[in-house]
Amino acid sequence: MKPDADRTRQMQEQSQRIEETLKKIRNRIVVFSGKGGVGKTTVAVNLSYALLQQKYKVGLLDADITGPNVPKMIGLEGFPWIDSEKKNILAQEKNGLQVISIAPMIPHDQPVIWRGPLRSGAITQFLSDVVWGDLDFLVADLPPGTGDEVLTTAQKMLPQMAIVVTTPQEISLTDCRRAVNMAKKLTIPKIGVVENMSGLVCPHCKKEIALFDTGGGEKMASEMGVPFLGRIPIEIETRKSGDTGKPIVLTDPKSSTSQAFGTIAKNVSALFSENRK
Repeated sequence: MKPDADRTRQMQEQSQRIEETLKKIRNRIVVFSGKGGVGKTTVAVNLSYALLQQKYKVGLLDADITGPNVPKMIGLEGFPWIDSEKKNILAQEKNGLQVISIAPMIPHDQPVIWRGPLRSGAITQFLSDVVWGDLDFLVADLPPGTGDEVLTTAQKMLPQMAIVVTTPQEISLTDCRRAVNMAKKLTIPKIGVVENMSGLVCPHCKKEIALFDTGGGEKMASEMGVPFLGRIPIEIETRKSGDTGKPIVLTDPKSSTSQAFGTIAKNVSALFSENRK
């Protein structure tokens, strides 16, 4: 068989495996942002667990190939089991959440110095080869910006919802608007905005300080005609929980942050329920 024909056959088989995988996943969500440093992975991780707490079956795909932080933030250890004969990778499990990330597959603290096609290829392989089983939600944590990984995930995963994470200040909102418009250009049916770092909760008096301002994400969402899913405050325990691999929605479900994620999860599931009425 000629190399080109063999390559075409492999691509067709991979596309078929992706199609079979997607049939078992009811709702697919991508979480991304126009810029880095807005807490996108924190949102993806805690939203996934908040959905899990609402009795849904949930998977989390770490699609940030060059900055795969999901395993660190959830305390995931070990190596995923790979069946070389069936070309299958079993998703790892942590506190009931199904997870896949490239982090366990590379040496500790080693950079992933890959060009766009290799990064996109890894995401495509995760979608085609990982055994998720039946899921209510698959959440994909994407890298910041509007690069190859975002395009590949949108084209291969066919998400029904994009959640764009922003912080309240204008410099973040400017990039968030670009991310919302990209989601529109990719014809993702549902687009929602989450405002992270929306007020610092003082650990002593419990009052909120508008450290990065507040309300900017909600106003921007209204101006762009997309749903506002909720605002998440800054709490010291949220940072500590991420550093120690214990998501705050699990360790402190009564905290302001956990309550916010519970509300966002309900708003997300409600938007999907609209299509089933």
